[in-house]
Amino acid sequence: MLNHQTTEKLVALRLEGMAQALEEQRRQADINQLEFEERFGLLVERQWLWRENRTLAARLHHAQLKVAASLEDIDYRHPRGLKRAQIDQLRASRWVANHHNCLITGPTGSGKTYLACALAHQACRDGHRVGYYYAPKLFRELQNAQADGSLMKLLKKLSRAALIVIDDFGVAAVTGKQYRDLLEILDDRHGLGSTLITSQFPVDEWHGVINDATVADAILDRLVHNAYRLKLEGESMRDPKTKAKANRNPSD
Repeated sequence: MLNHQTTEKLVALRLEGMAQALEEQRRQADINQLEFEERFGLLVERQWLWRENRTLAARLHHAQLKVAASLEDIDYRHPRGLKRAQIDQLRASRWVANHHNCLITGPTGSGKTYLACALAHQACRDGHRVGYYYAPKLFRELQNAQADGSLMKLLKKLSRAALIVIDDFGVAAVTGKQYRDLLEILDDRHGLGSTLITSQFPVDEWHGVINDATVADAILDRLVHNAYRLKLEGESMRDPKTKAKANRNPSD
């Protein structure tokens, strides 16, 4: 009876991890061989892990990443110009903590979205608030927010994220007003948050994509000067023949 009451109180205190660990200890015949401090330490460790996992799950749910990706699963064998040292620079998410940006460019199928989601997932693991946006949908959302009067609310939401991912920049036609909205987003985040952009277009072609020299200069000024740049190349990773070739000739 006393044990049941203790468990109920732990749950009421939102110490579910500790409650679960306590129940497991009760079922272990040799648990009494451990000192009190050792048993208590195991309970505290379980609670800490439970809380960390719960918090990470919440951050990932909020991020809404397009694909489940991790840095550990990145394929370096594919001949696309990606070096392990480049990813190692970004692995600890210090670039997010320091409010730097990341620009990933390359042809269709080169793995831009996977890399972006892997870096965003790592940022979530490292405690950062992340938001993922497919570029055409983001611009539509900005347009709709302008129409229904919720633009300021959306801009505030975007400014709060430590990292926002804008995937497939330049794939759809966008109005000048929408690019000015993007400039406002980047201006609000400048020095306060990080932005990761993927695009099929090399960065030196973004002026043509934006098609407004003044706005393009302002956008690039807020993105490029403190950005890590990953330039991918080669054949599509989605081509089975290319995958087979990479498997035969692995290289970093």
